[in-house]
Amino acid sequence: MSIESTVVLGGLVCAMVLGAAAQRSNFCTMGALSDIVNMGHWGRMRMWALAMAVAMAGTAALSQAGLIDLTQAVAMRPRLPWLSLLVGGVLFGVGMTLAGGCANKNLLRAGSGSLRSLVVLLVLAVSASLALKGLFAQWRAQWLDPVALDLAALGWKDQGLPNLLQQATGLAPQPAALATTGVLVLALLVWVFADRRFRSQGWQVLGGTVIGACVVAGWYVSGHLGFGENPETLEMAYFATNSRAMESMSFVGPLAYGLELLQRWTDQSLKISFGIASVLGVVLGAAAVSLATGRFRWEGFASLDDLRQQLAGAVLMGFGGVTALGCTVGQGLSGVSTLAIGSFLALAGIIAGAVTTLKFLLWRAERD
Repeated sequence: MSIESTVVLGGLVCAMVLGAAAQRSNFCTMGALSDIVNMGHWGRMRMWALAMAVAMAGTAALSQAGLIDLTQAVAMRPRLPWLSLLVGGVLFGVGMTLAGGCANKNLLRAGSGSLRSLVVLLVLAVSASLALKGLFAQWRAQWLDPVALDLAALGWKDQGLPNLLQQATGLAPQPAALATTGVLVLALLVWVFADRRFRSQGWQVLGGTVIGACVVAGWYVSGHLGFGENPETLEMAYFATNSRAMESMSFVGPLAYGLELLQRWTDQSLKISFGIASVLGVVLGAAAVSLATGRFRWEGFASLDDLRQQLAGAVLMGFGGVTALGCTVGQGLSGVSTLAIGSFLALAGIIAGAVTTLKFLLWRAERD
């Protein structure tokens, strides 16, 4: 089997497991934030934090073992476009709230029979395409992307949090990375399992653990199995990724690339990538679980207002996800697992946008 086929198949399998675990455990970032804002319930947020801790620990283990080079991840580049990350994150957070869920959640729903989510995903893909190469890309490149910090000028080879510890203490890179990861993972795990109710929720504990492990597996597939010598250039390269760098689970950009592939299917230069396979894998994993549990249901839009709100959310998610370099999974799990500062900025923007919109929608509902 070729390297490209290995990477694509690996991405498909990892995403199928993620989709199945997320569907069975009801994993949902927007739902977690909604539970907190509307009911004060933190169960699904603890599941997200558990997935984050597992992803951080596993990714660090791969890096320390020399199996992957984290500095080659897109999120770790020393140029920090902080304005794009924050603005994109906020827009994505607003969009996922209006659309009733992020890209991952809509993929799960599509696999469970939601035609509404299928429409949302199509509009999201078009919006993401415009943000990558079209009208929205011009706005992004002109007004947002130029505002950035050049961390290389400070002597940083990447934007990982361990650099801060190195600067403050003079530690070598490896001990600094271990210390930073250890503190963050321990803090997350202590908070997650401090709640007795969460400890008794077996599916949530299993779901968070498996989803975090899928992120780690994604890095291994694209960053280790997918790294080799390009026979055309005789240079080492990452195969079957749209970014030409190693990737893990992320869904906004891949939705756009998947749409482009379908539009230009006869173009032999376009291939199924790790990201595109991941999108398909989540749908298949969710479909398998929903069919096995008898929860597969055809579903449409409830009203014209519902359609209007969800389409607006899809447009914002597409533009915001590309601008922030990822979604709740792409930045909120895969990105933060690298300890990239930019990923934490994007995640903060997503949470801020979502919480603000949730409170606005709650206020509007109470007023009506």
